Amino acid sequence: MAVGDNRLDWFPIDGIELNTLAAGIRYQNRDDLLLFRCAPETLIAGLWTRNHFPAAPVILARAHQAKGGARYLLINSGNANAATGDAGLQDALSCCQAVADVEQVDVSMVLPFSTGVIGERLPVGRFQLAAEDLIAGLGTKTWLDAASAIMTTDTRQKVACREVSLGARRIRLTGIAKGAGMIQPNMATMLCFIGCDAKVQQETLQDMLRAATDLSLNRITVDSDTSTNDAVVLMATGRSEVDLDQDLKAQAEFQDALTDLMLELAHGLVRDGEGATKFVTVEVAGAATDAQALEIAYSVANSPLMKTALFASDANWGRLAMAMGKVATPFDAAKVDLFIGDVCLMRGGIKNPAYQEDDGARVMAAEEILLHINLNAGDCSETVWTSDLSHDYIKINAEYRT
Repeated sequence: MAVGDNRLDWFPIDGIELNTLAAGIRYQNRDDLLLFRCAPETLIAGLWTRNHFPAAPVILARAHQAKGGARYLLINSGNANAATGDAGLQDALSCCQAVADVEQVDVSMVLPFSTGVIGERLPVGRFQLAAEDLIAGLGTKTWLDAASAIMTTDTRQKVACREVSLGARRIRLTGIAKGAGMIQPNMATMLCFIGCDAKVQQETLQDMLRAATDLSLNRITVDSDTSTNDAVVLMATGRSEVDLDQDLKAQAEFQDALTDLMLELAHGLVRDGEGATKFVTVEVAGAATDAQALEIAYSVANSPLMKTALFASDANWGRLAMAMGKVATPFDAAKVDLFIGDVCLMRGGIKNPAYQEDDGARVMAAEEILLHINLNAGDCSETVWTSDLSHDYIKINAEYRT
């Protein structure tokens, strides 16, 4: 059961068509294949997993995208095509070729993406049988349909949109994401696809995607695991005629909108974390450096003991102190203040004399919890978002392949 509500609003993006269908790749009676087709002038920026076991589609998509001119994104759920060696690479290429043959384009114009079980070969024949219908139906499905087709252990779709108003002109953005487990981005953990109609140069597009990712998808964790298949892609069709390289004010507003959209999607991944019952914000302030603040925030967010205390609604400040203190970078524990919501648990490195267990229980019982740590050592701060660790997380992953 996901934590909190989520919006399902989306805008059509001029220059991007999509279609989904049920190919039977792993799931039955649900769409599990998605194709985006972009207008010829579209530019595509991408970021990929830093896992040292990258999946075949990651390797191939990265190579195809580097050539420039990509116009198609082919995504399947249910099978990750990871740890499949040279055969997996050939499978990914064959799936791309099925689309390229129908559209009569070079295979490098197709970028493949996969998510699901690791270590199994793709059923390439199902892609080949689906290719003609998938292309024939382009434009008949919505971004919400796309968000559904890429789900695995997700319990709900993640879709978001934004509009940047610039007088009589506007830029529209819509994005989808999937992911509920194997979530701690090391660029971005999950699959995320964003379309916009801005006009922009390739280098600028890539820089904006990287900046937005660092403040959103690279600030979340469910279980500290970086997937083999992570990818985030930003497609810019240029149809709005707002040139972000010529209008720096528009570029700044677009950057803010992109970051905000991606933060909504990132929060959606955490809220739908496998077995999650809590949405947790970990703020670290007063650090000497941003790196120190982020190190401590992740140490707390990823601590199994802390995450199980969150599930139990137990304001165990000792576990928080432990999780903070196990980092490599030293800090002065005698200066640390610690809050859960508006309740001060620790002041100057020791238990707050005014702290009452009933107050801790009250704030920990909420679905949405703020953990605030002040090191009182500098002016730097960072925020990470996470979930608790429940019985259902173990059950979902124990049964994932059965």
